[in-house]
Amino acid sequence: MDKEQYYPEGASGKTEHSLATLERARASGQILEAKAILCDSSHNLVVDLGGIRGVIPRGEAALGIREGTVKDIAILSRVNKAVCFKVTDLLRRDQVMRSTCCDGGGTVLSDPVVLLSRRAAQQQAQEELLARVRPGDVLDARITHLESFGAFADIGCGIVGLISIENISVSRISHPADRFVRDQAVKVVVRDVDREKNRFVLSHKELLGTWEENAARFSVGQTVGGIVRSVEEYGIFVELAPNLAGLAECRENVRPGQLATVYIKNIIPEKMKVKLNLIDAFDGEVSRELRYTVSAPHLDRFVYSPPSSSRLIETIFT
Repeated sequence: MDKEQYYPEGASGKTEHSLATLERARASGQILEAKAILCDSSHNLVVDLGGIRGVIPRGEAALGIREGTVKDIAILSRVNKAVCFKVTDLLRRDQVMRSTCCDGGGTVLSDPVVLLSRRAAQQQAQEELLARVRPGDVLDARITHLESFGAFADIGCGIVGLISIENISVSRISHPADRFVRDQAVKVVVRDVDREKNRFVLSHKELLGTWEENAARFSVGQTVGGIVRSVEEYGIFVELAPNLAGLAECRENVRPGQLATVYIKNIIPEKMKVKLNLIDAFDGEVSRELRYTVSAPHLDRFVYSPPSSSRLIETIFT
């Protein structure tokens, strides 16, 4: 892992490390990554370094564990997943790991063990990200968990920010699970950085394209697939793309989340409307594949609405 670049956990790809590599990382303070294979009864994480066993003591397993602001589920949930860490010590065979590095009594080690600290890696990443990242920056991220109000995304070494549900996409969704799954690799744009509370506020919809960019993928007269997102008294909203939905006529026995087949009757840029005929709605597997239209590392402003529209829908990053 590059010293000045912080990847979401699981993104670096290098999980096997030789003793020489680990010793160099200990001396230089380099952040590495490997897979946690189990959590013991004292909530110490055991990490497979590629034939070498690493141990992350409970108090070093996550920022906030020592202070009691983070629950142990943050440790348990890392089992069978990649974790970042700094190397703190290389222990000899039969050396005793005392209570200073583990919660509870000492444990006699029958094999060479490398002591690791995820907390130290996260502390460094948090401090540098808080200092460096600014609103409008586009970052690689990984979804860590979903709540009804939004999705949490790892932007580096397990440091997470929140994408509120209204900032996930322009198209209506009832829950972040409609758009994301856990551990999904995504891109995010920073909306705000709260340096007093060490918080990152993220967005996603600005990376999925403008109304015009999305509408250009479709033509009047086409019959296409979509997803039913909302059923209202006046019609049914069908998502054609994550940042584009159209309105179809009402029909009985149609539910949000169903797949839909629709005929495109009209596309009206000045009103940002797509008129549809609903041909069929049925249950099926919904794709969560995302198409990003932004390749720049930073956005100052995002304008969703087309020039011909009287409504201005924009995001200004300050």
